[in-house]
Amino acid sequence: MGTPASTSSKIASPRKPTRIPDGDFLLFLGRRVRQLRDVRGTTRKMVAREADVSERHLAQLEAGEGNVSIVLLRRIAAALNVSLVELFAPDAEEPAEKQMIQRFLERLPNHRLEEVVLRLMRDFSPGEQVRRQRIALIGLRGAGKSTLGSKLAEERAMPFIEMDREIEKDAGMPLAEIFGLYGQSGYRAIERRTLERVVNENEHAVLSVGGGVVSEKETFDYLLSNCYTVWIKAQPEEYMRRAMAQGDFRAMAGNDHAMEDLRRILEAREPLYRQADMELDTSVSSVEDSFSRLKTTLQANLE
Repeated sequence: MGTPASTSSKIASPRKPTRIPDGDFLLFLGRRVRQLRDVRGTTRKMVAREADVSERHLAQLEAGEGNVSIVLLRRIAAALNVSLVELFAPDAEEPAEKQMIQRFLERLPNHRLEEVVLRLMRDFSPGEQVRRQRIALIGLRGAGKSTLGSKLAEERAMPFIEMDREIEKDAGMPLAEIFGLYGQSGYRAIERRTLERVVNENEHAVLSVGGGVVSEKETFDYLLSNCYTVWIKAQPEEYMRRAMAQGDFRAMAGNDHAMEDLRRILEAREPLYRQADMELDTSVSSVEDSFSRLKTTLQANLE
Protein backbone atom coordinates (compact mmCIF):
# COMPACT_ATOMS: atom_id res chain seq x y z
CA MET A 1 0.00 0.00 0.00
CA GLY A 2 1.44 3.41 -0.95
CA THR A 3 1.77 6.40 1.26
CA PRO A 4 -1.47 8.42 1.50
CA ALA A 5 -1.70 11.47 -0.71
CA SER A 6 -0.49 14.64 0.88
CA THR A 7 -0.07 18.27 0.03
CA SER A 8 3.40 19.35 -1.01
CA SER A 9 3.66 22.59 0.93
CA LYS A 10 6.67 21.37 2.89
CA ILE A 11 8.50 24.47 4.02
CA ALA A 12 11.94 24.45 5.60
CA SER A 13 12.01 24.83 9.37
CA PRO A 14 12.55 28.43 10.53
CA ARG A 15 16.08 29.22 11.54
CA LYS A 16 17.69 32.25 13.12
CA PRO A 17 19.62 34.57 10.80
CA THR A 18 23.36 34.88 11.39
CA ARG A 19 23.99 37.62 13.94
CA ILE A 20 26.76 40.07 13.06
CA PRO A 21 29.07 41.34 15.85
CA ASP A 22 28.10 44.58 17.62
CA GLY A 23 31.09 46.45 16.17
CA ASP A 24 30.17 45.47 12.64
CA PHE A 25 26.57 46.43 13.33
CA LEU A 26 27.61 49.96 14.34
CA LEU A 27 29.74 50.26 11.19
CA PHE A 28 26.79 49.11 9.09
CA LEU A 29 24.50 51.59 10.85
CA GLY A 30 26.99 54.41 10.23
CA ARG A 31 27.27 53.57 6.53
CA ARG A 32 23.49 53.39 6.26
CA VAL A 33 23.01 56.82 7.85
CA ARG A 34 25.63 58.31 5.52
CA GLN A 35 24.03 56.64 2.51
CA LEU A 36 20.56 57.97 3.35
CA ARG A 37 21.98 61.44 3.91
CA ASP A 38 23.77 61.36 0.55
CA VAL A 39 20.65 60.15 -1.25
CA ARG A 40 18.68 63.06 0.16
CA GLY A 41 21.46 65.51 -0.66
CA THR A 42 21.66 66.92 2.87
CA THR A 43 24.73 67.90 4.86
CA ARG A 44 25.64 66.56 8.26
CA LYS A 45 24.97 69.96 9.76
CA MET A 46 21.46 70.05 8.31
CA VAL A 47 20.61 66.56 9.59
CA ALA A 48 22.05 67.34 13.04
CA ARG A 49 19.94 70.47 13.26
CA GLU A 50 16.76 68.68 12.15
CA ALA A 51 17.38 65.81 14.61
CA ASP A 52 18.35 68.18 17.40
CA VAL A 53 21.65 66.36 18.03
CA SER A 54 25.19 67.67 17.91
CA GLU A 55 27.06 67.45 14.63
CA ARG A 56 29.85 65.70 16.54
CA HIS A 57 27.43 62.97 17.71
CA LEU A 58 26.23 62.45 14.14
CA ALA A 59 29.82 62.26 12.89
CA GLN A 60 30.60 59.58 15.48
CA LEU A 61 27.54 57.62 14.44
CA GLU A 62 28.55 57.74 10.76
CA ALA A 63 32.07 56.64 11.69
CA GLY A 64 30.72 53.49 13.35
CA GLU A 65 31.22 54.83 16.86
CA GLY A 66 27.58 55.12 17.83
CA ASN A 67 26.43 55.23 21.45
CA VAL A 68 26.50 51.84 23.18
CA SER A 69 22.77 52.24 23.95
CA ILE A 70 22.07 51.42 20.30
CA VAL A 71 23.81 48.09 20.77
CA LEU A 72 21.85 47.45 23.97
CA LEU A 73 18.55 48.09 22.23
CA ARG A 74 19.60 45.70 19.49
CA ARG A 75 20.35 43.01 22.06
CA ILE A 76 16.98 43.52 23.73
CA ALA A 77 15.24 43.20 20.36
CA ALA A 78 17.11 39.97 19.69
CA ALA A 79 16.16 38.60 23.11
CA LEU A 80 12.51 39.38 22.38
CA ASN A 81 12.87 37.78 18.94
CA VAL A 82 11.76 40.94 17.13
CA SER A 83 13.45 43.37 14.76
CA LEU A 84 14.53 46.90 15.72
CA VAL A 85 11.78 48.18 13.44
CA GLU A 86 9.16 46.32 15.48
CA LEU A 87 10.71 47.48 18.74
CA PHE A 88 9.97 51.08 17.75
CA ALA A 89 6.62 50.30 16.07
CA PRO A 90 3.44 52.20 17.11
CA ASP A 91 1.27 50.77 19.86
CA ALA A 92 -1.32 49.44 17.42
CA GLU A 93 -0.23 45.85 16.92
CA GLU A 94 -0.76 43.71 13.85
CA PRO A 95 -2.95 40.60 14.23
CA ALA A 96 -1.10 37.69 15.83
CA GLU A 97 -1.40 35.65 12.62
CA LYS A 98 0.25 38.38 10.56
CA GLN A 99 3.06 38.69 13.10
CA MET A 100 3.63 34.93 12.90
CA ILE A 101 3.86 35.12 9.11
CA GLN A 102 6.35 38.01 9.35
CA ARG A 103 8.46 36.03 11.86
CA PHE A 104 8.44 33.06 9.54
CA LEU A 105 9.43 35.05 6.44
CA GLU A 106 12.30 36.76 8.27
CA ARG A 107 13.84 33.40 9.04
CA LEU A 108 13.19 31.79 5.68
CA PRO A 109 16.29 31.41 3.45
CA ASN A 110 16.27 33.83 0.52
CA HIS A 111 16.20 31.02 -2.05
CA ARG A 112 12.82 29.86 -0.70
CA LEU A 113 11.09 33.27 -0.90
CA GLU A 114 10.24 32.93 -4.61
CA GLU A 115 8.44 29.67 -3.86
CA VAL A 116 6.44 31.34 -1.06
CA VAL A 117 5.46 34.29 -3.28
CA LEU A 118 4.35 31.91 -6.04
CA ARG A 119 2.20 29.92 -3.64
CA LEU A 120 0.61 33.02 -2.12
CA MET A 121 -0.24 34.43 -5.55
CA ARG A 122 -1.50 31.05 -6.70
CA ASP A 123 -3.65 30.26 -3.67
CA PHE A 124 -5.04 33.70 -2.83
CA SER A 125 -5.35 35.49 -6.18
CA PRO A 126 -8.83 36.44 -7.49
CA GLY A 127 -8.50 33.75 -10.20
CA GLU A 128 -7.93 30.93 -7.72
CA GLN A 129 -11.40 29.43 -8.17
CA VAL A 130 -10.89 29.29 -11.93
CA ARG A 131 -7.47 27.64 -11.52
CA ARG A 132 -8.93 24.90 -9.34
CA GLN A 133 -11.35 23.88 -12.09
CA ARG A 134 -8.42 22.55 -14.15
CA ILE A 135 -6.63 19.59 -12.60
CA ALA A 136 -3.21 18.73 -14.06
CA LEU A 137 -1.48 15.46 -13.25
CA ILE A 138 2.31 15.63 -13.52
CA GLY A 139 5.12 13.14 -12.97
CA LEU A 140 7.25 10.58 -14.78
CA ARG A 141 5.86 8.11 -17.28
CA GLY A 142 4.53 5.00 -15.57
CA ALA A 143 3.20 6.71 -12.45
CA GLY A 144 -0.43 6.32 -13.54
CA LYS A 145 -1.32 9.79 -14.86
CA SER A 146 -3.34 8.62 -17.86
CA THR A 147 -5.17 5.86 -16.03
CA LEU A 148 -6.11 8.00 -13.04
CA GLY A 149 -6.71 11.10 -15.15
CA SER A 150 -9.22 9.44 -17.45
CA LYS A 151 -11.12 7.98 -14.47
CA LEU A 152 -11.12 11.34 -12.69
CA ALA A 153 -12.39 13.16 -15.78
CA GLU A 154 -15.21 10.65 -16.17
CA GLU A 155 -16.09 10.95 -12.47
CA ARG A 156 -16.21 14.76 -12.67
CA ALA A 157 -17.80 14.91 -16.13
CA MET A 158 -14.85 16.88 -17.50
CA PRO A 159 -12.78 16.53 -20.68
CA PHE A 160 -9.64 14.41 -20.28
CA ILE A 161 -6.72 15.91 -22.19
CA GLU A 162 -3.39 14.19 -22.73
CA MET A 163 -0.89 16.92 -23.50
CA ASP A 164 1.37 14.61 -25.53
CA ARG A 165 -1.50 13.99 -27.97
CA GLU A 166 -2.33 17.71 -28.14
CA ILE A 167 1.30 18.55 -28.90
CA GLU A 168 1.37 15.97 -31.69
CA LYS A 169 -1.87 17.41 -33.05
CA ASP A 170 -0.51 20.97 -33.07
CA ALA A 171 2.82 19.93 -34.60
CA GLY A 172 1.28 17.51 -37.08
CA MET A 173 3.75 14.74 -36.23
CA PRO A 174 4.63 12.21 -33.50
CA LEU A 175 6.70 13.30 -30.49
CA ALA A 176 9.78 11.41 -31.69
CA GLU A 177 9.73 13.32 -34.97
CA ILE A 178 9.25 16.64 -33.17
CA PHE A 179 12.37 15.99 -31.09
CA GLY A 180 14.29 14.79 -34.15
CA LEU A 181 13.33 17.79 -36.25
CA TYR A 182 13.25 20.63 -33.73
CA GLY A 183 15.33 19.33 -30.82
CA GLN A 184 14.62 19.80 -27.13
CA SER A 185 14.24 23.60 -27.26
CA GLY A 186 11.88 23.43 -30.24
CA TYR A 187 9.75 20.82 -28.52
CA ARG A 188 9.52 22.92 -25.35
CA ALA A 189 8.37 25.94 -27.37
CA ILE A 190 5.58 23.87 -28.98
CA GLU A 191 4.67 22.45 -25.57
CA ARG A 192 4.27 25.95 -24.14
CA ARG A 193 2.05 27.14 -27.01
CA THR A 194 -0.08 24.01 -26.80
CA LEU A 195 -0.49 24.33 -23.04
CA GLU A 196 -1.62 27.95 -23.40
CA ARG A 197 -4.14 26.92 -26.06
CA VAL A 198 -5.52 24.07 -23.95
CA VAL A 199 -5.87 26.32 -20.89
CA ASN A 200 -7.60 29.06 -22.89
CA GLU A 201 -10.02 26.58 -24.47
CA ASN A 202 -10.94 24.67 -21.30
CA GLU A 203 -12.27 26.19 -18.09
CA HIS A 204 -12.90 22.69 -16.70
CA ALA A 205 -10.61 19.78 -17.55
CA VAL A 206 -8.29 17.06 -16.31
CA LEU A 207 -4.85 17.19 -17.93
CA SER A 208 -2.12 14.56 -18.12
CA VAL A 209 1.11 16.49 -18.64
CA GLY A 210 4.48 15.17 -19.80
CA GLY A 211 7.02 14.59 -17.03
CA GLY A 212 9.59 16.95 -18.52
CA VAL A 213 7.38 20.05 -18.29
CA VAL A 214 9.10 20.95 -15.01
CA SER A 215 12.42 21.47 -16.80
CA GLU A 216 11.14 24.63 -18.53
CA LYS A 217 10.57 27.14 -15.71
CA GLU A 218 8.25 29.56 -17.52
CA THR A 219 6.04 26.75 -18.83
CA PHE A 220 5.90 25.05 -15.44
CA ASP A 221 5.11 28.35 -13.69
CA TYR A 222 2.30 28.89 -16.20
CA LEU A 223 0.93 25.42 -15.45
CA LEU A 224 1.11 26.00 -11.68
CA SER A 225 -0.64 29.36 -12.03
CA ASN A 226 -3.47 28.06 -14.22
CA CYS A 227 -4.08 24.50 -13.00
CA TYR A 228 -4.41 22.68 -9.70
CA THR A 229 -1.43 20.36 -10.00
CA VAL A 230 -1.07 16.85 -8.58
CA TRP A 231 2.26 15.04 -8.59
CA ILE A 232 1.53 11.38 -9.33
CA LYS A 233 4.62 9.52 -8.16
CA ALA A 234 5.91 6.01 -7.57
CA GLN A 235 9.10 4.18 -6.67
CA PRO A 236 11.67 3.86 -9.51
CA GLU A 237 11.03 0.13 -9.74
CA GLU A 238 7.32 0.82 -10.28
CA TYR A 239 8.03 3.33 -13.06
CA MET A 240 10.27 0.82 -14.77
CA ARG A 241 7.87 -2.12 -14.44
CA ARG A 242 4.86 -0.17 -15.71
CA ALA A 243 6.75 1.40 -18.61
CA MET A 244 7.98 -2.01 -19.73
CA ALA A 245 4.48 -3.48 -19.38
CA GLN A 246 3.18 -0.71 -21.66
CA GLY A 247 5.96 -1.38 -24.17
CA ASP A 248 6.94 2.28 -23.86
CA PHE A 249 10.58 2.54 -22.89
CA ARG A 250 11.77 5.31 -25.25
CA ALA A 251 14.91 6.94 -23.87
CA MET A 252 15.67 3.93 -21.67
CA ALA A 253 15.59 1.42 -24.52
CA GLY A 254 18.80 -0.52 -24.98
CA ASN A 255 20.38 1.20 -21.99
CA ASP A 256 22.14 -1.13 -19.56
CA HIS A 257 22.05 1.60 -16.92
CA ALA A 258 18.34 2.35 -17.32
CA MET A 259 17.48 2.15 -13.62
CA GLU A 260 20.42 4.33 -12.68
CA ASP A 261 19.38 6.90 -15.28
CA LEU A 262 15.81 6.79 -14.05
CA ARG A 263 16.88 7.41 -10.46
CA ARG A 264 19.04 10.31 -11.57
CA ILE A 265 16.17 11.92 -13.52
CA LEU A 266 13.80 11.49 -10.59
CA GLU A 267 16.30 12.95 -8.13
CA ALA A 268 16.87 15.99 -10.34
CA ARG A 269 13.17 16.66 -10.90
CA GLU A 270 11.82 15.83 -7.44
CA PRO A 271 12.29 19.36 -5.96
CA LEU A 272 10.35 20.73 -8.93
CA TYR A 273 7.57 18.15 -8.74
CA ARG A 274 7.17 19.05 -5.06
CA GLN A 275 5.92 22.50 -6.10
CA ALA A 276 2.66 20.82 -7.06
CA ASP A 277 -0.42 21.50 -4.94
CA MET A 278 -0.55 17.91 -3.73
CA GLU A 279 1.14 14.53 -4.12
CA LEU A 280 -0.18 11.02 -4.63
CA ASP A 281 2.08 7.98 -4.29
CA THR A 282 0.77 5.07 -6.36
CA SER A 283 3.55 2.62 -5.41
CA VAL A 284 2.33 -0.92 -4.72
CA SER A 285 -1.27 0.27 -4.95
CA SER A 286 -4.13 -0.95 -7.10
CA VAL A 287 -5.72 1.49 -9.53
CA GLU A 288 -8.88 1.43 -7.42
CA ASP A 289 -7.00 2.28 -4.21
CA SER A 290 -4.98 5.06 -5.84
CA PHE A 291 -8.09 6.53 -7.44
CA SER A 292 -9.99 6.42 -4.16
CA ARG A 293 -7.21 8.31 -2.37
CA LEU A 294 -6.97 10.81 -5.23
CA LYS A 295 -10.71 11.57 -5.04
CA THR A 296 -10.68 11.86 -1.25
CA THR A 297 -7.74 14.25 -1.16
CA LEU A 298 -9.04 16.40 -4.02
CA GLN A 299 -12.41 16.66 -2.31
CA ALA A 300 -10.73 17.80 0.91
CA ASN A 301 -8.64 20.41 -0.88
CA LEU A 302 -10.94 21.69 -3.60
CA GLU A 303 -14.42 21.58 -2.12
